[in-house]
Amino acid sequence: MRSEFLPDPVPEDVIGRLLAAAHHAPSVGFMQPWNFIVVRDEAVRSAVWEAFAKANAEAVEMFSGERQQAYRALKLEGIRTAPVGICVTCDPDRCGEVVLGRTHNSRMDSYSTVCAIQNLWLAARAEGVGVGWVSIFHERDLKRALGVPERIEIVAWLCVGYVDRLYEEPELAVKGWRQRLPLDELVFADRWGGGV
Repeated sequence: MRSEFLPDPVPEDVIGRLLAAAHHAPSVGFMQPWNFIVVRDEAVRSAVWEAFAKANAEAVEMFSGERQQAYRALKLEGIRTAPVGICVTCDPDRCGEVVLGRTHNSRMDSYSTVCAIQNLWLAARAEGVGVGWVSIFHERDLKRALGVPERIEIVAWLCVGYVDRLYEEPELAVKGWRQRLPLDELVFADRWGGGV
């Protein structure tokens, strides 16, 4: 959901259920590295939109020809139109320097935070609430807008709100940006490239 948000407020109890679902996500070493900044304030959302707009202008130039035109046609306005923004962060220091399950892969805290985002997204769908994940920003600009400490990683800005309809397929597929890849092309047997 990127541009079809309705102005209707999302009740506190609904936001509470979404955050509770996120907080019950699995995490490696049970580190629970996430924090959630729930943003409704217009001035803060405007500052976040400015960070997005700067990066989005750069992103447009990374595409060329028809792809650039298709990119420009996408309505990426959820930051301004969704009544709620939720910034999901990851605290790499939550459990100290040595964390069960993160001893050999330092990204496990970020991956665990993504599990929380998926739980939130699934709970939102069950509540009839739309979610859009904004990733087009320079992290330093978003940290400045939200007062996030330097050591904290921003994993997602989620636009959250009611919509007139929930898509049956991902919005980018519906709008022709890209289609779902066939599963049988993505599954290998026993080793990379091995036929199933």
